Amino acid sequence: MPCLSYSLLLQNSMKRTLLLSPSLHRFLSHKTKLLPSTSTGYPCAVCTRFPSLSLSFSTIFPRHLHSLKVLAMAERPSSPATSSHSHKFTNRLAAEHSPYLLQHAHNPVDWYPWGEEAFAEARKRDVPIFLSIGYSTCHWCHVMEVESFEDEGVAKLLNDLFVSIKVDREERPDVDKVYMTYVQALYGGGGWPLSVFLSPDLKPLMGGTYFPPDDKYGRPGFRTILRKVKDAWDSKRDMLVKSGAFAIEQLSEALSATASPTKLPDELPQNALFLCAEQLSGSYDSEYGGFGSAPKFPRPVEIQLMLYWSKKLEDTGKLQEANEALKKVFFSLQCMARGGIHDHVGGGFHRYSVDECWHVPHFEKMLYDQGQLANVNLDVFSITKDVFYSCVSRDIFDYLRRDMIGQEGEIFSAEDADSAEYEGASRKKEGAFYVWTSKEVDDILGEHATLFKNHFYIKPVGNCDLSRMSDPHHEFKVKNVLIERHSPAEMASKLGMPVEQYLDILGECRLKLFEVRSSRPRPHLDDKVIVSWNGLVISSFARASKILKGENEGTKFNFPVVGCDPQEYMEVAEKAASFIRKQLYNEQTRRLQHSFRNGPSKAPGFLDDYAFLISSLLDLYEFGGGIKWLLWAMELQDTQDELFLDREGGGYFNTAGEDPSILLRVKEDHDGAEPSGNSVSAITLARLASLIGGSKSDRYRQNAEHLLAVFETRLKDTAMAVPLMCCAADMVTLPLKKQVVLVGHKPSVEFENMLVAAHASYDPNKTVIHIDPSNKEEMDFWEGNNSNIAVMAKNNFVADKVVALVCQNFTCKAPVTDPESLKVLLSVKSSSA
Repeated sequence: MPCLSYSLLLQNSMKRTLLLSPSLHRFLSHKTKLLPSTSTGYPCAVCTRFPSLSLSFSTIFPRHLHSLKVLAMAERPSSPATSSHSHKFTNRLAAEHSPYLLQHAHNPVDWYPWGEEAFAEARKRDVPIFLSIGYSTCHWCHVMEVESFEDEGVAKLLNDLFVSIKVDREERPDVDKVYMTYVQALYGGGGWPLSVFLSPDLKPLMGGTYFPPDDKYGRPGFRTILRKVKDAWDSKRDMLVKSGAFAIEQLSEALSATASPTKLPDELPQNALFLCAEQLSGSYDSEYGGFGSAPKFPRPVEIQLMLYWSKKLEDTGKLQEANEALKKVFFSLQCMARGGIHDHVGGGFHRYSVDECWHVPHFEKMLYDQGQLANVNLDVFSITKDVFYSCVSRDIFDYLRRDMIGQEGEIFSAEDADSAEYEGASRKKEGAFYVWTSKEVDDILGEHATLFKNHFYIKPVGNCDLSRMSDPHHEFKVKNVLIERHSPAEMASKLGMPVEQYLDILGECRLKLFEVRSSRPRPHLDDKVIVSWNGLVISSFARASKILKGENEGTKFNFPVVGCDPQEYMEVAEKAASFIRKQLYNEQTRRLQHSFRNGPSKAPGFLDDYAFLISSLLDLYEFGGGIKWLLWAMELQDTQDELFLDREGGGYFNTAGEDPSILLRVKEDHDGAEPSGNSVSAITLARLASLIGGSKSDRYRQNAEHLLAVFETRLKDTAMAVPLMCCAADMVTLPLKKQVVLVGHKPSVEFENMLVAAHASYDPNKTVIHIDPSNKEEMDFWEGNNSNIAVMAKNNFVADKVVALVCQNFTCKAPVTDPESLKVLLSVKSSSA
């Protein structure tokens, strides 16, 4: 690289980034290419040169959303924040509630939380800020803590030369978004831990992710970087500050796209759906399932797109093409469920697999994965009625109910990848809680050990050998990660055993392993309650309460699926929603707080919190909850519009713009590990427009249309980055959703059965409205918000029956009064298709 000044390098890089596409959205959507492994043993490296600092170093990206290679699984000590002995050091983080900040409360680094106290100190001392962002279950965050932040020599450098700020990205996603966007835009990738140097006025100067502590392999370590950054601050401050200001200015311009036309071109939604499906199909792995190559993330929005696309094809008579799309979905979900990314002993799914065959995972468990994976498996069950998929959803629900839900119904955020191998161990290792030796299995299972080991590919030498990427540094030597390489039917047939008996034995064995595993030191639980993530899970529990009643009577479950009346899932969903309303919602201001742990966090609710919660409240109502949930959803939508809507330019910003320390307001569109707030909002606005009548309905639809127009270029050129938005664009441009209106006394078995029938088939463009004309609260609501529904209820009320009407395009079919007739009506293809 020519010896350019850092300022010129930054400006050229930013300009080049922005010239590559109409907006930075498109640039940031491109998947970072997999990089060759390095001899350092660290995940992956991108060389970034800062000539003005006479410094060339590697920026490590161990947590790319789409691309990373975990080549080493380093050990770390047990968390000092949870140990009982007295601490040599205590810093300001000890007063915080975030589990991640508390993990660093006894570092020798003089950490500050994000806030004015830290900013004022940096101004007073006239020194730059070192900002470190991570989360409590982040493996490489732990590694950097052990190597650097617990080292007194490194801490002295940080304390003498900088003001150091520690941020939990889950507690402050707004802070993380600003500086992650900067690092991604300038360097082409990002991840956690995120390490960024800032001026006292919070402009970014330079940054990266994980840094090893010492110089190795010709690359400077963290100590060297700290000294060089301070030297540059002292000698080239003006240039650095101007560069940071330029970066923020360019990013702000690129990330606040507006749209003069308030609608998409008529042909674009269908084209975007087709393009996204084609692009995903082109990346489909026909051998191991999923879309893309290793490492593999379960990105449920991709599954949602393929299901939606297949439904469109089916409705237009293209059955063969529809079935081809479905086959990709079925096989992908089966491979995930049979892979090591699935916890076969305790239920739930890990974050991703490091190899192409879904075998060796990164062992952290994130709440947002559980909710979304449960939902797509529910969708596939409603299409196939195959209990394989309903059991996967139940497996997730049982895990959540067992390990992730508090006494008041609140749902916790995550479990760590790392844990101690035994009580009192001084070091934690990744996956220690989950892996098994062959001898352990023999000792625990006795006579059934051979059957179980054959089924789950367990070997004395360890089984992490299916891919060269699974365990390249032999961290799991003699260890086994359970994976099903053959179906139970195939294995039972080889033994001449009825498959039911074979499944019973596997269930008994898993229970025995679970009981033994329960005595192991557990991974750290992040018991923070995040509104947006709770929303994703509330939705899945509410939907399961009706969809899983489609299982055949007498369906048998084997551990870790316990099995229960699906109505219990509605109780879980309502209790979680009630917790959020009680603890994180201000009835006077009608505003949300973002998270809760020992009280509400300081952070306000962000766009994702409102959008995801509104979506879940609509599901709560449509799947049988009270009218109060629909009323609250409308209140929240009004607040969301007030805080985040760009009324002139269209679309929603991720923050309210009320915090001066947040330098960027972003209109997020990328549907990644979580869907974007704008994609979810477009869908919820379409749903509300179908539920509510009059001018409110028109406003909801107009806001959705304008939102989508903002992202026209994105939908046209890089549809695969926004699969859920592609679905949203089609939903919003449909003439009207199909409405199913149920009228009768609630609660009753008859009403419950009709609700089950209304939700028995997969149709994402269907709205279910249920109303009891004898309930004054419900009738008052509908008379005030959709008088047509109130009239329909009055005209079709029969004292001893539940009446169902299926309506579309202002026309209703003849009413029916039994569940089977309703199912038949809903199976008829819509005329608009």
